[in-house]
Amino acid sequence: MPANKKLLILPGDGIGPEVMREVRRIIDWMDRRRSVTFEVKEGVVGGAALDATGSPCPDETVAAAAEADAVLFGSVGGPKWDSLPFDQRPELGILRLRKDLGLFANLRPAVVLDPLADASALRPELVRGLDIMIVRETTGGIYFGEPRGIHVNEQGRRVGIDTEIYSEDEIARVARVAFDIARKRSRKLTSVEKANVMQSGRLWRAVVGEVGAAEYPDVELQHMYADNCAMQLASRPKQFDVILGGNLFGDVLSDLAAALTGSLGMLPSATLGAVQPSGKRHALYEPIHGSAPDIAGKGVANPCAQILSFAMLLRLSFGMDEDAKLIETAVEKVLAGGLRTADIMSTGRARVGTTVMGEAVLRELEKLSA
Repeated sequence: MPANKKLLILPGDGIGPEVMREVRRIIDWMDRRRSVTFEVKEGVVGGAALDATGSPCPDETVAAAAEADAVLFGSVGGPKWDSLPFDQRPELGILRLRKDLGLFANLRPAVVLDPLADASALRPELVRGLDIMIVRETTGGIYFGEPRGIHVNEQGRRVGIDTEIYSEDEIARVARVAFDIARKRSRKLTSVEKANVMQSGRLWRAVVGEVGAAEYPDVELQHMYADNCAMQLASRPKQFDVILGGNLFGDVLSDLAAALTGSLGMLPSATLGAVQPSGKRHALYEPIHGSAPDIAGKGVANPCAQILSFAMLLRLSFGMDEDAKLIETAVEKVLAGGLRTADIMSTGRARVGTTVMGEAVLRELEKLSA
């Protein structure tokens, strides 16, 4: 069968290659057992790319990502590269991909699977059944605004500058993504900013409100200050369904929401671009756990977030809802059976490593598809 889906894999650094291997095994299984095949290319990014090419994201990687139907990303960074100048940091690899491919909308689900309700830092009754989608703008805001840098002032003291800038077009396009998602869920959207102290926050609140009133009157819109949202997430998280935020607040709040689920090792994410006239949409999928250099090479990392990122890829980029659900169900069944990697370990469960967890998911896939 000819390959009909172009997929670029960027394992990256740290535990990235280890958890990505488990996804490759699922891709191979799908090639054999499902009605789809993948044309898989592999590239370098982050520290691995610095070592190989001198750049955290070489032009060849960007070109391959632009040609692919979807990109599956691992993780970048580690102490090996900590002493490099700012413009050579491994993390700039993901920032360049977002900017060059126009990946402006980051989707980060925070879902508490029933077998892991007791792994949360909060009481099980506060998080059981939790299902939040956080939509974060990723190509604007304080991470990209100019001027920025560190300079010496007239008194000879160092001053650090980062600039928060948003245009109404940038706000409106990510707001539409969040409203579209909310419309397919509970028709409730919470937009966060700091309109009480930031001019960009005032514009954010105004534009989101305008888009909602004009285009999504069927979606209930709530505005909330970001600090209040953080407090509410830590006390009554199930009041939220879809949360929309800018680059900085979306980054912070999505990590907080992730902590409610028990482990970063369970959570996938997607970052989407605009739909082009051809119908193509650039998209990148990655786990949110980072490179975890302290456990890299030990075979103990949790592969579930990377596996679930692949499931998101199948659903959002390829429209393969049935296959995505199959993988998600397989992961949940493995957890219900008691297997745990170290990050989600609890009393009475069987502790396993990366490879055994991946093999268990494959076995469940076989059973579910029999």
